[in-house]
Amino acid sequence: MIVEICANSFQSAQNAELGGAQRIELCEDLSVGGVTPSRMLIEKVISELNIETHVLIRPRSGNFVYSEKELEQMISDIRFCKQIGVKGIVSGVLTDDHKVDIFSTSKLILASKGMQFTFHRAIDECRDLLTELNSLKKMEVDRVLSSGRKLTAIQGIDTLSEMNDVAKDKIEIMPGAGINSENVLHFKKEGFASVHLSAIPKTSVATSLFAQKVEGISNLDEIRKVIQILS
Repeated sequence: MIVEICANSFQSAQNAELGGAQRIELCEDLSVGGVTPSRMLIEKVISELNIETHVLIRPRSGNFVYSEKELEQMISDIRFCKQIGVKGIVSGVLTDDHKVDIFSTSKLILASKGMQFTFHRAIDECRDLLTELNSLKKMEVDRVLSSGRKLTAIQGIDTLSEMNDVAKDKIEIMPGAGINSENVLHFKKEGFASVHLSAIPKTSVATSLFAQKVEGISNLDEIRKVIQILS
């Protein structure tokens, strides 16, 4: 089972590598659910670490409905990532009525050609997860990161399992949100191929899907514990 660490700094990325995780999602400002990291941070991680790196492309906090100017910035950031050897992009766009914006997301996928593409937890804001999942299957997205529309993935595990059934090996469903050494084994038993976690102790209880106060760096001991449990 692949363990992906949501790394909000170079130290978190380094701890992910040292702890035995197979992949990171590099971002900044987890307190708002993550935004695109600086190009300086991306370059440092790519040049100094060996762990497979996927980069979050999200130009700001708030909703996932973007202007044309914001979309242009996202495409520019994707092109930069491709140039320096990033292996994957984590992104996505929604419409005002909480559906996958097929036109805009397709632009991001096209710019990401040659890299893996993960549609992020914006899908958890969609009213009909399964319908939107089928749209993403047609767009040949590699994976979808989701909590099953719950505050934590363990609370949404039944929905995630249903999504996994609908995916039918055409697209990977990757559970994320609140996963830790105490509950990660449940996801392996349910047949998921990967999990996504920050390994950072939460400083407060989440009040919405994306409003969680997250501080500090990914804990090396926690990462190692998760890897050991899954081995």
